[in-house]
Amino acid sequence: MPLMKSWVASANTADTSFPLNNLPYGVFSVGDNEPRCGVAIGDMILDMSRCEAAGLITLDADGAFDLPFWNDVIELGADVWAALRARLIELLSEGSAHEADVKEHLAPMADATMHMPFLVGEFTDFYAGKHHAMNVGTMFRGPENALPPNWLHIPIGYNGRASTVVVSGTDITRPNGQTKAPDADIPSFGPCKRLDIELEMGAIIGGTTQMGQPISVQEADDLIFGYVLLNDWSARDIQAWEYQPLGPFQAKAFATSISPWIVTKDALEPFRASTPAREKDLLLYLREPGPMLYDIDLEVTMAPAGKAASTIARTNYNLMYYSAAQQLTHHASSGCAMTAGDLIGSGTISGPEKSERGSLLELTWGGKEPMTLDTGETRSFIEDGDTMTLKGAAKGDGYQIGFGTCVGTIKPAVKFP
Repeated sequence: MPLMKSWVASANTADTSFPLNNLPYGVFSVGDNEPRCGVAIGDMILDMSRCEAAGLITLDADGAFDLPFWNDVIELGADVWAALRARLIELLSEGSAHEADVKEHLAPMADATMHMPFLVGEFTDFYAGKHHAMNVGTMFRGPENALPPNWLHIPIGYNGRASTVVVSGTDITRPNGQTKAPDADIPSFGPCKRLDIELEMGAIIGGTTQMGQPISVQEADDLIFGYVLLNDWSARDIQAWEYQPLGPFQAKAFATSISPWIVTKDALEPFRASTPAREKDLLLYLREPGPMLYDIDLEVTMAPAGKAASTIARTNYNLMYYSAAQQLTHHASSGCAMTAGDLIGSGTISGPEKSERGSLLELTWGGKEPMTLDTGETRSFIEDGDTMTLKGAAKGDGYQIGFGTCVGTIKPAVKFP
């Protein structure tokens, strides 16, 4: 699909993340105004609340945009999502008869503060990237036993904390926790010493399933509203001590960052990609009827306090072993109820090359191979003051579909007790 032209000039440049082809959804405020729903177009934000008040956009739910979240729209379903996108394209396309009216409701993106784009109902994180699983498994169990026996049959996941999912730009406090040194008789408590990121994509569920109701992979894909970049911050030393036998807990509960813009599934449609060939056939309920991944280039940068950022990894979402639709299908297969606004993390996205690894645990091989940044500093894990940034875009013919950045700066741990 070629670039769609808009009367908003900044939306027609090859370097913008927000052309007319994209139209992602976020929540913004300007000055002392209350946060409300907005749509990114070039370097501007379309104020959806004002457009609704002016009669330019109507929905079945009155006042759905005069809110600091998109959940009311998310709950309306795929037909409404499609109609809304079609109306936005009509309003913002080059030659639109509505240009003069709509122009009154644009705000410069540079003047805006971004907020959480939706209320997170539940958060589930998966472990669904094979290269990541092989790297981590090899570190701890050797290459012969890198993958657990179930890994090639089911997307492994765990229930996380919705309460600490935060929008890009939110500072992250280094967590305290209990750890145990190999030569110590008893554990100790204090700040995490092996703080890490996990480069992921997040899928936002746009529909509800009833308790006891399984869904097919196609039905699961139909329920996905859109995607965000997701950084599931990880305290590796805390995790190493606590995760036996029930898995991650405090090591993952302290923070998860997401990008400020929800990129809709419709915007990503031209970039669909297939999951890889299977080493073992999946059970029937997990088999995909078509491509369910997306070709999205991803990048991670690291910047020490006051220093320039260094790119430390580049990879692609199309390297995942399981798609978000498969993850959702497996999640609901037991009869677990899913609700609109639930968030599903893909798991760390890594590729076969060292430069494609989506965590510092892999990049420095558990801290044994420290990396040198462009500024000369070395890092095994994240230090206080470091800023980690996730970027992502699907690349089209003369345009890109971007998500905005997913940024977090590490602040020192709170002294406790």
